Amino acid sequence: MLDERPETPSPTPPVWPDAYPQGYAVVDVETTGLGRDDRIVSAAVYRLDARGTVQDHWYSPVNPERDPGPVWIHGLTSEALEGAPLFAEIAGELAGRLAGRVLVAHNAVFDWSMLAREFARAGTEVAVEHRLCTIVLSKELRLPLPNHKLESLAAHYGVVQRRKHHALDDARVLAEAFRPSLHLAAGAGLRLPLHACRPLTEWRQSPSVPLRSTGYRQPTSWRQPRKRPACPYPNPGRLEPGRPLVQGMRVAFSGDTTVERELLEDRATEAGLHVASSVSRLTSLLVTNDPGSPAAKVLAARRHGTPVVDEAGFQRLLSEVAPAGRLPQQRPPAG
Repeated sequence: MLDERPETPSPTPPVWPDAYPQGYAVVDVETTGLGRDDRIVSAAVYRLDARGTVQDHWYSPVNPERDPGPVWIHGLTSEALEGAPLFAEIAGELAGRLAGRVLVAHNAVFDWSMLAREFARAGTEVAVEHRLCTIVLSKELRLPLPNHKLESLAAHYGVVQRRKHHALDDARVLAEAFRPSLHLAAGAGLRLPLHACRPLTEWRQSPSVPLRSTGYRQPTSWRQPRKRPACPYPNPGRLEPGRPLVQGMRVAFSGDTTVERELLEDRATEAGLHVASSVSRLTSLLVTNDPGSPAAKVLAARRHGTPVVDEAGFQRLLSEVAPAGRLPQQRPPAG
């Protein structure tokens, strides 16, 4: 089905980069929450061709088989979702709409993570190799935005939001904003910030909970198949004020980051740091943009006295990691 709203014309660059993808799937999902065991309550996809022209769109509510979570945000009550299909019942249709395309989303790591878990639960494979985050793209383009919310990106391009936090309208808004961004990137010969989509290959679901059960589902467990290589360097201890990171230090992350978390973790690993999944007395550093958060890692850092830096500070530190075994010198005071 074609979008009824005509697209805003966007000038086509005279030379289109050969390396650009052949198609895009602009996605938005609404969920019961932000955790690993949360579920999707609605999903929408706008399919775009290689140059960003809308081809069709699709939307479905999804029965999460549990409390729908923040109804005041997405507006989908338990009553509204009672007759909706389960994710397993739409997985094939959705996978077909994503197949062979770059998945585009605003904070794409979240949307892909939620989808990957749902596809893993349903036992369905989806042929998506890369995702593109429009937050990252707007930064690469240096768009003059006051913040990186979807409404700010939409306002920059004059796109009107009709139903905020409705998956179909959010996907429409993002598709209309992505098109001119894509053309700006092509005109500048910019390499698109694509990140690999790694599907989950293992999912364990409680056998005691049947399909279309009532009430809450029991917790599920999952793990990503990719394991980071063991850090070859011994832990030199905590980060000290005025000194650089040292290979072997244990670094943990908590909360939202502007750069995709996976990318930050990859950079830390490549620099010779140990990426830790929790905070203990052995943790050298916690990276968080919200040091006042009640998150478990932040509370553990306070309890253990673990040094805390924000994302920007960590990226500065990451640019000069000292080799393992070398005692770093005290930095001279600024100024």
